[in-house]
Amino acid sequence: MTDQLGHRARIAIVVPSTNTSCQPESELLRLPGVTNHIARISIRERPLTTEQAFMEHVQAMRDGMGSAIEQVMTCQPTHVIMGVALEAFWGGVAAADALQRELAARAGVGVSMGSPAMVAALRRHGARSIAVLTPHQPRGDEQVRRYFEEAGFGIPRLLGLKCPSPVQIAHVTRRQLIDALRAIDGDDVDAIVQVGTNLAAIRTCAEAERWLGKPVLAINAITYWDALRRAGIAEPVAGCGRTLEMF
Repeated sequence: MTDQLGHRARIAIVVPSTNTSCQPESELLRLPGVTNHIARISIRERPLTTEQAFMEHVQAMRDGMGSAIEQVMTCQPTHVIMGVALEAFWGGVAAADALQRELAARAGVGVSMGSPAMVAALRRHGARSIAVLTPHQPRGDEQVRRYFEEAGFGIPRLLGLKCPSPVQIAHVTRRQLIDALRAIDGDDVDAIVQVGTNLAAIRTCAEAERWLGKPVLAINAITYWDALRRAGIAEPVAGCGRTLEMF
């Protein structure tokens, strides 16, 4: 017996409770025979403009990841996406690798995270120098920069949008995204990376690849790409960026 709708893969996606973008963007990427199943880490919606509030927010996500995974595993998913972008970068490459191993051990299935997935995609594109767009405050930007530099990438420009609270990340407009992508582009970068799973950017980044002439990688698309490929599904997904179409 196999799951009628999820006979190819059942993907659990763990997100903060404030996140309204990762789930609908993941549905854009879902192929026939693949189903998505959301688990939410309970966090508060509040301003993150102080160091104390920001660190309490990070700790709440850390504390809630394990129980969210345990809850969603009761539907027997075949793979897990950890859709908490900041935690995927926190502490650099070694810390992210350790977190991925810890979550996979807890889940008992493979786990995709935005940070190693993004590195894998960038290497497939042959990129060495990148520009990065985040929704974060400076403390979060430090962690993102550290991760990519440890992974061997040059970062001529990193722009943090400094969204004042978790929910308001999803309020960034398409016009703001376009302006930000244009602002960080340049001849000195091989690719542009967007992080922040509540920043709805898949369609805009896919379009930007055409007018910028280079890979523009949206974290939700790249993490889902990693999950599909690790599930043995190599079928391309149209309209959501060249990574999902080419590799």
